[in-house]
Amino acid sequence: MNEFKATILLLEDDASLSQLLSEELELEGYRVTCAATVSEGCRLLVEQTPDLVVSDLRLPDGDGLELLKAAQADGHSLPFIVITAFGTVDQAVEALKAGADDFLTKPLSTDHLRLKIRRLLTQADLSRQLQQYLAHKGADESLGLIGEHESMVRLRSDIRQIARSEAAVLICGESGTGKELVARAIHRASERGSGPFVAVNCAGIPGELMESEFFGHEAGSFTGARQARKGLFAEADGGTLLLDEIGEMPQGLQAKLLRVLQEGMVKPVGSDQEEPVNVRILAATHMDLLKAVREGSFREDLYYRLETLSLRVPALRERGDDVDLLAMHFLREAARRHQRGFLKLSDVSSRTLMDYPFPGNVRELASAIERAVTFCEGDTVQPDHLPERVRKRQGVAVNPQAKPLGDNISEWPTLENLQQDYVRKVMQAVNSNKRRAAQILGINRRTLYRWLAANESASEAVDAGGNQNPQSTRLPDPQGEL
Repeated sequence: MNEFKATILLLEDDASLSQLLSEELELEGYRVTCAATVSEGCRLLVEQTPDLVVSDLRLPDGDGLELLKAAQADGHSLPFIVITAFGTVDQAVEALKAGADDFLTKPLSTDHLRLKIRRLLTQADLSRQLQQYLAHKGADESLGLIGEHESMVRLRSDIRQIARSEAAVLICGESGTGKELVARAIHRASERGSGPFVAVNCAGIPGELMESEFFGHEAGSFTGARQARKGLFAEADGGTLLLDEIGEMPQGLQAKLLRVLQEGMVKPVGSDQEEPVNVRILAATHMDLLKAVREGSFREDLYYRLETLSLRVPALRERGDDVDLLAMHFLREAARRHQRGFLKLSDVSSRTLMDYPFPGNVRELASAIERAVTFCEGDTVQPDHLPERVRKRQGVAVNPQAKPLGDNISEWPTLENLQQDYVRKVMQAVNSNKRRAAQILGINRRTLYRWLAANESASEAVDAGGNQNPQSTRLPDPQGEL
């Protein structure tokens, strides 16, 4: 969060401690405004609108919670950390119930304070980003697709390009990634956006009814067809038809779909006449259609007709910090449905979600948050509120296989070597996402940067003959940083 130089309001009546904390935070790049009383803090709160407040609990003219209540009364929703030399469980509970985000006791660990500030500012920034997404939803930049990872930025750019065309589109991706949302985004961004959008799951229609469902039928054309019925193509006329799980479509119907794509004509069951339709076809699948073509279960000519314009929706595990952003979105939506007030994720819950690979992708994340809100009785979602399968995977997203040690002890690796190797494996597993790597390693990002720099220096110290300089392989001690 230091990139935008957040402003921190520091309330501390101990002048020496106030100066120490102010200097430490300014070294981190924050702008710090200091106050020694509640009244002065309330004045600065109005004049400067800080991004975060760090307040002593006991002050000469009151306690820090009075400032928190003043901020809430003015409609300010900002991160709030309470510190005190008189920490008790009851005080911590009272502060958290009042709306404080964290409670720290003296003697204060500046490292701990930095981490808390960084986390809370990051969460507040995610909330602001989410509000921006919601404000523009369905209208412009986000296209209703939440995410800032480069894969999502690229996907939105491709959608805008494809929306200009009238050609069929093949949307590929794992189950739960949001393929239908992508299809709706294409429809809304196209000239057909004011027309109908019809979505059908090909796997959910019995094979014997598929032709009738898609193309319609005449009265009496088969047993039970008492009256004529329009098909899905006719319903989507002037708009877009999404054929979800197109890999499940029988080959006989694949041939008729190909004719619709080529000729723009459909023939209802029991009719002798073809009817024109003006429909754009979008197809979605989680299957490897090219493999299905090789195996003979999917028509090659239809595949290449669809594949001309294709999109791949990334899996959630490939999207890095988007997990946080989506979790905040689903948390807000679930809180609204359950008529709950403001809810937030605890630091451990956020880390638990980041560590879990989500094989069910965005759909599974939404389900996990829905469960968490259902079982959360306070205002903070804790790990116990998340599904058991998510909790059990915490911290084990990376499981490097240890190499067996031989009998020759002199060939055993040093602790520094093992640490270097593990850091490399973690970075590879999370696609060089430093924030997630730091969470898995249990360190902050500054330590990670120094470790990575040490690794790079160690690699450069290896000469052409493969010899290492032992002094260059030592990694900084994580206990002594900052």
